[in-house]
Amino acid sequence: MSKALWRAKVDEVIKQWGKVREALLPCLEAAQEASGYVPQEAISYLRENLDVPAVDIYGVITFYGMLTTEEQGKYVIRLCDSLPCHLNDSDGMLAVVERESGVKAGETSPDKKFTLEVVPCLGLCDKAPAMMINDKIYGNLTEGAVKQIFSKLKK
Repeated sequence: MSKALWRAKVDEVIKQWGKVREALLPCLEAAQEASGYVPQEAISYLRENLDVPAVDIYGVITFYGMLTTEEQGKYVIRLCDSLPCHLNDSDGMLAVVERESGVKAGETSPDKKFTLEVVPCLGLCDKAPAMMINDKIYGNLTEGAVKQIFSKLKK
């Protein structure tokens, strides 16, 4: 995405919230929504416009697992590894997801189609094991269900 798009979205947030530290998280979310990740230029822009040190901005980005400074694939797969998911075979589901997506945890495919992340919790304990692909939630995963999900994504 272009610099103009993330900047316009961030400027909208700053206009709504003002040039205050409390606008940082909504600005980061806006930049990521526009670009798919938080570009370095956006961090510099926020540092200057919100008067927040870069180290604090990176601290927020690293604290919130849904924010990233790395380019991601078209489909961002977040597989939960909380205790309930782990007890319901999230390790086995990880193996299936890695096989179906062609990427290992923490990687993005060379064609930028898939990014796979193992996350500590998605808050879906009642649907364990669970994963999110972009904003869509999948729960009560089985090998067959994962294969069916990926057969649709590969089209």
